[in-house]
Amino acid sequence: MSVDFSRDGQIGTVTLNQPERLNALDSAQLRLLLSVLSEVRGDDDVRCVIVTGAGERAFAAGANITEMVDFNQTDGLAFARLGHAATAALENLPQPVIAAMHGFALGGGCEIALACDIRLGSTALQIGQPEVSLGVPPGWGGTQRLPRLIGPGLAAELILTGRRVGADEALRIGLVNAIYEPERLLPEARELAERIAANSPLANRAAKRAMSLAFSGEPGMGLAAEADLFAASFETVDQREGMSAFLEKRRPTFRPVGNGHAPIAGEG
Repeated sequence: MSVDFSRDGQIGTVTLNQPERLNALDSAQLRLLLSVLSEVRGDDDVRCVIVTGAGERAFAAGANITEMVDFNQTDGLAFARLGHAATAALENLPQPVIAAMHGFALGGGCEIALACDIRLGSTALQIGQPEVSLGVPPGWGGTQRLPRLIGPGLAAELILTGRRVGADEALRIGLVNAIYEPERLLPEARELAERIAANSPLANRAAKRAMSLAFSGEPGMGLAAEADLFAASFETVDQREGMSAFLEKRRPTFRPVGNGHAPIAGEG
């Protein structure tokens, strides 16, 4: 397969696996990614997900230009919608998602990373939205997610120039959370994922849902939803276990989602 999924304990890893193509994303690759993400979504034993790319050169070097070169408008719209479906599926996973990026993360590769909750990079990272140099704008969410992450002015500069950003600058502008030497990237991503997975899976899912509303409408709507999600947590075994463990000065033991847990309001 060109998109692989593995689970080690509570941590799932999604690997874009076409290193000979720099993990470039064509229609078939996107459909496989959608299938894998559907599997991840339904796996209640997975508490945190890492997304990475195979090989030494790229996380994902973008959409496959060989496929796109002869597109007409109808083809372009179908491809954009497929890319939107993949990035939305990633963004809407109930589990927290960490992008671990080495080498090129360009165009669609950058947009895949933008759909993750946390982004880590190696010192070899080259990230950006170079689509305008190919005669097209970003098409898988870059024009919407990048301004939210780094601000409208800087996002406009990067999108309209197509400029690539190196590791140090990506860290400085908040495009990534941290930078590591290449050999430390996946171990550090794993350590972060373990810290996330150690917490209540229901609370993590509720927090992720609440944060997703921060940019989706009126601030009052997000605050109201946050209050509702906070209140709903008091009907869960995780809340009782977490607070009891704190008072008893012990580590909490959180069960997998679906194992006797009350549902999170609004989660399907």
